[in-house]
Formats: sequence, C-alpha cells, structure tokens
Amino acid sequence: MMKDSHGVVIVFNPDLPSHLKEIEMWYASFVQQQQLQDNQCLLIAHHKPGFGADKSRPSLGASMTKLKLSHSSLEEDPEDVRTEFLKFLGGVITLLSESR
Repeated sequence: MMKDSHGVVIVFNPDLPSHLKEIEMWYASFVQQQQLQDNQCLLIAHHKPGFGADKSRPSLGASMTKLKLSHSSLEEDPEDVRTEFLKFLGGVITLLSESR
C-alpha cells in the first residue's frame, strides 16, 4: 500500500488524545519513510456528531506543523471535505506530472 505512493490522507478524531499520538506514527511510516513532501499529505480532523467542532489546530508534533489540516463534520458541511480532498488531489497530480 505504501510502495510508490504519491500522496497520503490521514483521518483522525482530534477529540481523542490517543489519535494525536497515532497520527505521528502514521506520518513517520507513510510520509517520512516514503520521503514525501509535506504538500503530499493531508490531515483531516474528523469531528463526531454532537461533539462540536473545535476548528483550532490540534497539538501535533513539530514535524507535522506545516501539513495542510482540514476539519470535517458530516453534520455541518460534508462538501468541505470533498473540496479539500479535490484540491489536495490536484496538487499531488501537479507534483507528479512536474516530476515526469
């Protein structure tokens, strides 16, 4: 799954402290180990219904401070997730075509 990947999307629940530690592991495995650039990674902080979406940036490790972060909530505006993903995908495709 990681071999020859050109982009990574990491979805996590920012309301769970354990997820903040887990995404550091996923970032190390899928982004750093594959030597991807920061703009080839999208973090999606998904908020469960009824928890209220805190749109502030969660406390992430220093290596992840420059990553694009998008908040999602299927209750509020599910189109936001689609829009952010399409922008991310477009950026990855541009990088890929420029490298060829």
